[in-house]
Amino acid sequence: MIRVYRTSCNAWEPSVVAAADWTLPVDGLWIDLVEPTPDEDQAVERAVGLSIPTRAEMAELEASSRLYRENGATFVTADIIRNGDDDIPTIDPVTFVITAGPLVTIRYFEPKPFAMLQDKLQRDPALCVTGADMFLHLMEAVIDRVSDILARNAARVEEVSGHVFSSRKAVGFEQLITRLGQANIANARIEQSLAGLARIFAFVGIDERIAGAPDARAHLKSLSRDAESLLAHSQAVAASINFQLSAALGLINIEQSSIIKIFSVAAVAFMPPTLIASIYGMNFRHMPELPEVWGYPAALVAMAVAAVLPLLWFKKKGWL
Repeated sequence: MIRVYRTSCNAWEPSVVAAADWTLPVDGLWIDLVEPTPDEDQAVERAVGLSIPTRAEMAELEASSRLYRENGATFVTADIIRNGDDDIPTIDPVTFVITAGPLVTIRYFEPKPFAMLQDKLQRDPALCVTGADMFLHLMEAVIDRVSDILARNAARVEEVSGHVFSSRKAVGFEQLITRLGQANIANARIEQSLAGLARIFAFVGIDERIAGAPDARAHLKSLSRDAESLLAHSQAVAASINFQLSAALGLINIEQSSIIKIFSVAAVAFMPPTLIASIYGMNFRHMPELPEVWGYPAALVAMAVAAVLPLLWFKKKGWL
C-alpha cells in the first residue's frame, strides 16, 4: 500500500492510492509504503528517482546497508519497537529516506509512533513544512514511545526488586526469575533500538537539508541528547536486572542451604537415639537391663538425652 500525506489548505489528508499509473501529488510531503508490492516499489522509485530497499536489504545489519546516501538522498534504517505493551516486545526495521521533496518511509508493520505523529499533525497541521521536518518529528515520536516502554520496563524491574528483597515473599523465586528474564530481553531490545537511533542521528547530521537549517540542527541535537540519556537509563536498568538475578540466585542457594542444614541437624540429633534403640532392639539372651523394671524408662531417657545434647551443642556454636 502507498499512502501519501498531502498539504492541502494547510491540512493533512492521508489518502490511499494504487500503484498503477501513480504519480506523486504536488503537495505530497510524506510517502508511506506499508508492506509494498514490487509494483508499488517501482511506482515510488519512478516518482522520486531513487531505488527503494527491499525487506531483505532492510534486515541487513551492516552499517553500510543501513546508513548511506544515494543521489542526494539520505537512507537510514532504524529498529523500531513493536508490540511495546507486551511483556517481551519485538523490533522490526523501518527505513526512512530524506529527499529534497517528500519523506519516504518503508515498513512492514504498524509502529505506534506513526499514529502518534498523525494525531499530532491533526492538532497542528503547520508543524512540518518539509520532508526533513517530517523525519525529525517522526523520530521525536519514536523517542517518546521508546521512553514510555523503557519507563514501564523499569517499573516492572523495580516491582520485582520489592519481592526479591522482601522479608515475606509474595511470589515464588521461579516467577521472579521469569519476570526478570522477560524484563532483560525487553531491555536488550530497547537498548538495541536506542543504539541504532543514536547512530542515525549522528549520520543524518550531514544531510544538507538538516545541516543547513538552524532549527533542524537544534532539533536533531535535542533528539541525540534524548537518545543518549535513554541509552544510559537502559544500561542502568540492565545493571539492576543483573544484580537482582544474582541476588535471587544467591537467596535461592541460601534457602536451599537452610533446608539442607535442617535435615543435617535432624539426622545428627536422631543418630544417637537410633543407636541406643538399635542396641536394645537386639535379641540377645544375656542383656542385663532387659529383666530390670527400670530398663525401659532408662532407655527412653538415654535416647532423649542423646537427642538433646547435640542440639544444645549446635546452638552454643551458633550453627542453629
